[in-house]
Amino acid sequence: MNKPLTLHLRTGAAWFFALLLFFPIFWLGLMAFKTEAQAISTPPLLFFSPTLQSFRDVLARDNYVGYAFNSLITSVLSTAIGLAIAIPAAYSMAFFPTRGTVGLLKFVLSSRYMPGVGALMPIYICYQYFGLLDSRIGLTIMFMLMNLPIMIWLLYTNLRELPREILEAARMDGATVGHEFRYIVLPLAVGGIASTALVCMVWAWNESFWSLNLGASNAGTLAWLIASYSSPEGLFWAKLSAASLMAIAPIMALGWFCQKQLVQGMTFGAVK
Repeated sequence: MNKPLTLHLRTGAAWFFALLLFFPIFWLGLMAFKTEAQAISTPPLLFFSPTLQSFRDVLARDNYVGYAFNSLITSVLSTAIGLAIAIPAAYSMAFFPTRGTVGLLKFVLSSRYMPGVGALMPIYICYQYFGLLDSRIGLTIMFMLMNLPIMIWLLYTNLRELPREILEAARMDGATVGHEFRYIVLPLAVGGIASTALVCMVWAWNESFWSLNLGASNAGTLAWLIASYSSPEGLFWAKLSAASLMAIAPIMALGWFCQKQLVQGMTFGAVK
């Protein structure tokens, strides 16, 4: 098979899978601009008069701004607190390793993939005892703990790639560990730190399991707002779609403008 044909086939396959992945977003957008009657019509309507009524209902009656503020606060604070813990931890593992460092990293990463439902009951009881249920502080702590293993791993792989010669030269000039960390390591690793922060903030924004189980009307995030449209009275498809579109729009815009940093953060250490 010649190279031009192979290139065209790859391009066509890439467009096919891209459109396939984008179709749910496209369909969500169509549903959001329909009335409730149009949203549940059979067969589905492809041509209709768009309306903004569902968006007005979400903004006016369901306190969208409050839920969006909760999502913003919990995702930003959890990422900031997580970085404050993960950066020193990754630094110590990268530049002062011991025989147990690799095993510890594997254990930390494996804890990220433990099913959340397995730890739900003890965490719920602890949150109830300490009064953290339905609070921004409680969700912030949970999101931080959820993303901390990934933060440590991504930052560790990034710091391992820094040139050791610069650090050795600084030590020969009398730089202390504190000066080395502050004036050399942090400036060189700022790209990796930014990428890690973006990735983890997106994950915190999109988190639904812990938001639904540990939050409610006071500290509920956008995930809680979306879930509220499933009620004993039925599913409000148009409003559900409008709320979902408004929830994913900010994070999609962030991902579009920062896609290079997000891909870099997701692929740190991929060849190791």
